[in-house]
Amino acid sequence: MEFTLEDISEDEVARRRAVYTPLTDTVRDLVDAVIRTEVADEDLDEARRRIAEVVADLRSRQMDGAFGVRHTRENTGMAWGNAVIGVRNALAPPLDVVHVDDGVRSAFTLGAAYEGPPGQVHGGVCAMVLDHVLGNAASVEGPCYTGTLTARYGRPTPLGALVARAWVTERNGRKRIVRGTISDAQGVTCEAEGVFIVPRAADDVPSVRWSAG
Repeated sequence: MEFTLEDISEDEVARRRAVYTPLTDTVRDLVDAVIRTEVADEDLDEARRRIAEVVADLRSRQMDGAFGVRHTRENTGMAWGNAVIGVRNALAPPLDVVHVDDGVRSAFTLGAAYEGPPGQVHGGVCAMVLDHVLGNAASVEGPCYTGTLTARYGRPTPLGALVARAWVTERNGRKRIVRGTISDAQGVTCEAEGVFIVPRAADDVPSVRWSAG
């Protein structure tokens, strides 16, 4: 398990977050707009041209490969390319995971980009969210990897405002057994149980305060 150390202050982390969050939010809004738009063909072509120019500007200077997992000397995690919480990833919902007394909780919204059946969240997206929140609950004491994840879909999960919860039910050596749910205003829509494994390499990794993205 590899981490990249960035020797920056908490103020610098906050400054970077403030710079990238509005940009990512705008790109996320662009994705939703492309799905929903009904403008004329010629307007679509003009939009494509303008977007391509912005892409070219952003690609004029960029890192090689993936963003990775970075943390500061104060052990604040910056998983900003993450598919679920990434500050710089417009494909992420994103989730803001909060640690509570009995585990973790996240209130979030899934829009048109996450649709499977009409008006409903794609089942694979539900599984991705559950994998993340269960893993977050399992990783309170240190990083873990998903061993197995079993999801049960009680009913369709509607697009819109949702809440995910997860909590550890058992610790056995390097194994963490975790349960979690996704709920809408009417109650639980799907749930999961996972086995998470603490890698031996984690013995040498400092405890990280994982930021929400």
